Amino acid sequence: MSGSDPLTQAAELIRGADAVLVCAGAGMGVDSGLPDFRGNEGFWRNYPPYARLGLSFAEVADPQHFAEDPELAWGFYGHRLDLYREAEPHEGFEILLKWGARRPLAVLTSNVDGHFTKAGFPLVAEVHGSIHHLQCVKPCGPDIWASDEVGLALDDDMRAKPPLPECPHCGALARPNILMFGDFDWVSHRSDGQLRELTEWRRKHSRPVVIEIGAGKAVPTVRRYAELASAATGWLVRINPRDPEIRHGRGISLPYGALETLTALDARLKEE
Repeated sequence: MSGSDPLTQAAELIRGADAVLVCAGAGMGVDSGLPDFRGNEGFWRNYPPYARLGLSFAEVADPQHFAEDPELAWGFYGHRLDLYREAEPHEGFEILLKWGARRPLAVLTSNVDGHFTKAGFPLVAEVHGSIHHLQCVKPCGPDIWASDEVGLALDDDMRAKPPLPECPHCGALARPNILMFGDFDWVSHRSDGQLRELTEWRRKHSRPVVIEIGAGKAVPTVRRYAELASAATGWLVRINPRDPEIRHGRGISLPYGALETLTALDARLKEE
């Protein structure tokens, strides 16, 4: 590739690619005003009641709370559901869609906010599920249904007030269809089907440029998928202001935020 500027090199990769695979973590949502839960300080800054209780994100996002303290569990997830509903995907989503209008486009994301679907992406694999879908807490069966009708009031301690969502089949408590920490009851077939569709897409497009955005190392699902998907070509563009290094394989590291970087790359593409 010509030029030593990483942004120029990344733009050349995107320009020459016959397909684009976006692999996104929580850093993709920050520019939409969504909280970053990385580290207890950041989590507690966004959720002061849990700081008073000394609960970390991993402890709050534990399915056991739905059995032992459902008001606390639904307080956290009910607040997030409202937050994700109200927030709008930032302009970086539109930039990616524009690139995808010229070539096949697919997304793998660990985000549960549903913003890629909201923005209109044609193929999205949500590997940790979606807050916009529910399942039975037991579970009593394989059913997954939309959370469109859920609207919860919270008290000053961010605890949900009854009535709480229920399973329409057995009447037990419902919970978000999200893979939580230490979760053995997650009903995964919706996400499994999306992953199968993505696998078929990759068979048809075996040499895509992989654009990884805001994927952390604490739960490295997205980073590992991006590295494996780009292993044969080295066509990995990693956008990450905190963990930009590429230690396995080849690629281009861009240590900046999602919207800032996508905007800069789009400007380089327009220059040609």
